[in-house]
Amino acid sequence: MDNKPRFSLGSKIVYGILVVLILLMFWPASRAVLQQGLMKIGLFKPKIETNPASNDERERTSDVVASAEGLKLMDVDGQMIHTKDLKGKVVFINFWATWCGPCVAEMPSIQTMIKNIGVQDDIKFMLVEVDGDMAVAQEFLKKQKLDLPIFVPRSAIPSTWMSGAIPATVVLDKHGQRVFTHKGMADYSDPEFVDYLKKLAAE
Repeated sequence: MDNKPRFSLGSKIVYGILVVLILLMFWPASRAVLQQGLMKIGLFKPKIETNPASNDERERTSDVVASAEGLKLMDVDGQMIHTKDLKGKVVFINFWATWCGPCVAEMPSIQTMIKNIGVQDDIKFMLVEVDGDMAVAQEFLKKQKLDLPIFVPRSAIPSTWMSGAIPATVVLDKHGQRVFTHKGMADYSDPEFVDYLKKLAAE
């Protein structure tokens, strides 16, 4: 009688991978769970510029940058705000959409980041729903049980901020200059990134 196992370890691994791929194809929620799991093990850390410009250099170029890059937004109360009017604050801007899986996957990390930083008058968080439908965005976040500061665009988004692919994230310093740009999903709850925003705010 042959007592050998019917499936080798290699076969089981292959079958396991196939099952995961099938789940990812037909169950979008599982894709977000997998992506969030990968973030937790450090595979999607946001890359911070290691040699940023000095305060003097940023201040000298801030007027030029602010005039070239800017965005008019509307908040949940219908109030209009322009990013150029936020000088004196560090501004974290994330571009997302309800149909974007990676956007949804990184949202809990953004909420954790905001919670870890706490209330600071000199840091502004803005999650911009690129389709521009505030009602849909609010309902979506309610279903996801997320509490995030959402906005919709009311002017063209600069291509240097979002070049068609989402999620995309930028950070503006207190001079209104873009000092951080990230294309794609990232774990913004990473302690290094939290410290980065705090240091910018302290400058």
